[in-house]
Amino acid sequence: NFKGSYCTCSRPYPDPEAKEQVEMIQCCICEDWFHEDHIGLDSLEKIPRDEEGEPLYEEFICHQCSPVCYFLKLYPDTIWASSKQSSASEAVTADSNGMEGGSSGHADTEKNENGAPVDRQSIENTSVEENCTKDIAASDKSILGDNSGGNCKIGVDINTTSADSEKTMPFFMSKGWRETLCKCGTCTNFYAQRGIAHLTDKEDSIEEYEKIAKQKREKKLEQQEGAEANFINSLNHVQKIEILSGINDMKNEFQSFMESFDPSKPVTSDDVKSIFENLARKKQRLS
Repeated sequence: NFKGSYCTCSRPYPDPEAKEQVEMIQCCICEDWFHEDHIGLDSLEKIPRDEEGEPLYEEFICHQCSPVCYFLKLYPDTIWASSKQSSASEAVTADSNGMEGGSSGHADTEKNENGAPVDRQSIENTSVEENCTKDIAASDKSILGDNSGGNCKIGVDINTTSADSEKTMPFFMSKGWRETLCKCGTCTNFYAQRGIAHLTDKEDSIEEYEKIAKQKREKKLEQQEGAEANFINSLNHVQKIEILSGINDMKNEFQSFMESFDPSKPVTSDDVKSIFENLARKKQRLS
């Protein structure tokens, strides 16, 4: 983003006019960043979160890009992230319907917050652990089939499907959802034509980016620690003692300053300058 403006509101981040800098989320299709208030939801409670407010989704597709990804509605519910709270309420509803003597036709056509058909019985029997990548892959394979031999997982020509005419909504995707995507020739060409071929690239996922960033950070820390160790090892005994003494003198000087400093006043550059001048005078007296 070379313009420096984000979201549908086209505001910069950080926003100099905002009283508080709110968190933004990134769309994995257009890669733009959005304020949660501007993603097309009538309530922020529809964003999948746990009881502590932490996101339960791995990736986000904004409401502007979701029409391009309408084919995702052909996949099982396991690719969609859903909050524990909504799942619990749905399970209670399913139980009450069962006690009343069966399910209604409404349950067959009901859709979740992403616009995908919801199978009440499937939600009731789905545990929290089934959101992990391993279980998603196993359950989806049994539902969709395996396209390792070139067969299409979804069983229909993806080019003949059309987007819903209803209001476009953002998609919140569960962990490992990309691994579920069909990679047959027809679907692969479909992704390429719509500019979303990166969805099948394992190295393009947020999880992979975080993994690479972690590796780089750990490597940098190792290099820094190694450089510090090499520097210390290059010093003789007298030099090491001088460094330790200097650190101790600085600590004592700062402590003395804080004890005599008026906390109601700001620390000025002159105050900092006086600290180092005192340290220099003490060093001169010792030498």
